[in-house]
Amino acid sequence: MSAAAWCPVTLAVVSAGAAARGVRTGLPPVGVGYPRPTRLLADWATEAVCRSLAAGGARAEVEVLELHRLTADLAQHSAHGRASLDLREAIATVVAADGLVVATPVLAVSPSEVFDAFFAVLGDGVLSGMPVLLALNSGSRRQPPDLMQVVRRRLTDVHAHPVPTVVVAGPDDWRATAQSGATRLHSCIDHAAAELAAAMRSHRQ
Repeated sequence: MSAAAWCPVTLAVVSAGAAARGVRTGLPPVGVGYPRPTRLLADWATEAVCRSLAAGGARAEVEVLELHRLTADLAQHSAHGRASLDLREAIATVVAADGLVVATPVLAVSPSEVFDAFFAVLGDGVLSGMPVLLALNSGSRRQPPDLMQVVRRRLTDVHAHPVPTVVVAGPDDWRATAQSGATRLHSCIDHAAAELAAAMRSHRQ
């Protein structure tokens, strides 16, 4: 099937960072006019995926979900089993997508609580075969070797298929970004984006 035959495709972007609280040393500026680091990472990955899709003749329709806005909705669902309209709409957006970009901050060996809460809400198998680009905003120079496996498992538990390359942005990457560097990070993003674009084509077919 030609790329033109399956245009446009839908890309859902899930950013699991917290709401802005101030400036953190070594990270991009946070505040009015600046995106938060996890959202910035999601945006870079999304732009790269869109470029990869466009190179193959496909146009992407992008839907962005900021999970911190659903914190109260997720707490209500956990306590009472009721999903608000906003939460139901967010779930529907993710389920209907042809591919996902998921960005989350990580501390120790865990993603953000809102990341865990959102993917726990999804029913078993609803993301079956869904290709995912996973991007991690790491606050530490050193991470346990099984970090990526732990976070990837959250997605495979709902039967999603993360692409092989996981994007990890650490303090050194953010410092390089502030100095107009970050060649390693952007190269990794481009590689993962190409994998997601290819997986989205296969998934759509």
